[in-house]
Amino acid sequence: MMDILLKKFIKNQKDYNDPDVRNKIGSLASWSGIILNILLVIGKVLAGFVSGSMSIIADGINNLMDAIGSVITLIGFKLSRKKADKEHPFGHGRYEYVAGLAVAVLVLLVGIELGRTSIAKVINPTIIDFGWLPLVILVISIILKLWMRLFIKNLGQRINSTALIAVSVDSRNDAIATSAVLITAFISQFANIKLDGWASLGVAIFIIYNGVILIKETISPILGESPSDELVNYITKKIESYECVIGLHDLIVHDYGPGKQYASAHLELSSDIDPLVSHAVLDKIEKEFLEKDNIHMVIHYDPV
Repeated sequence: MMDILLKKFIKNQKDYNDPDVRNKIGSLASWSGIILNILLVIGKVLAGFVSGSMSIIADGINNLMDAIGSVITLIGFKLSRKKADKEHPFGHGRYEYVAGLAVAVLVLLVGIELGRTSIAKVINPTIIDFGWLPLVILVISIILKLWMRLFIKNLGQRINSTALIAVSVDSRNDAIATSAVLITAFISQFANIKLDGWASLGVAIFIIYNGVILIKETISPILGESPSDELVNYITKKIESYECVIGLHDLIVHDYGPGKQYASAHLELSSDIDPLVSHAVLDKIEKEFLEKDNIHMVIHYDPV
């Protein structure tokens, strides 16, 4: 189903290094999140007001933040496509990382606010009459959130987007939180126990915890994390596969956003080879890395 959707809406959908393809896939995921979360907000807020349940309203507000988060992610994808300028010679790709961090901070702030409201509900509990409509809405919400988790995670992994992966993690957390609200609703309905405030507080704590985790994960590429072992091994093996290359050292990889990587390395070639031939080999390596891997490679020649 995933491939069918991508084929229908996106040309050359498997060329994940193409900035236009990445932007369209990111936009597809973001719009899906915006539309589905708005529908969930409407359903949950109405169900919460009808039943008087603070936990369902809190869950609906959480979905509202998810929709806003998807809007932020969408803006991040748009801004990351801006061309390099005098102030930013390596482009604006890190806007996507900033968008992921903004989503994480938003998740944390929502969790703190819900926690404050929930504590008041725990101190002054009320009897809740859930009824079947709110319960049905919660079940539908869980199903939709699990589908969004798989859909957005798949797209995020395909284009290596930390912003989309952060959104997919949040969708999974929403499904877990809504499940907790649903279980509490059943217990409160049939056992006549005032658990709504506690359920709301549990959702808030869960959101705060995951907000902190997401902030740690999304801030790392902004600060400049080390390249993955897979990428280092790939670059190393590819360079060593070229004829005349004896070895390499001082490999450095700079990440300026998904699909905007720059790398430099010192390559060792025999001093017996004509320097013009050696430089032709190095030019070929740089060109093929840029064309096939979208990595801007700069190589220093070390005659051995």
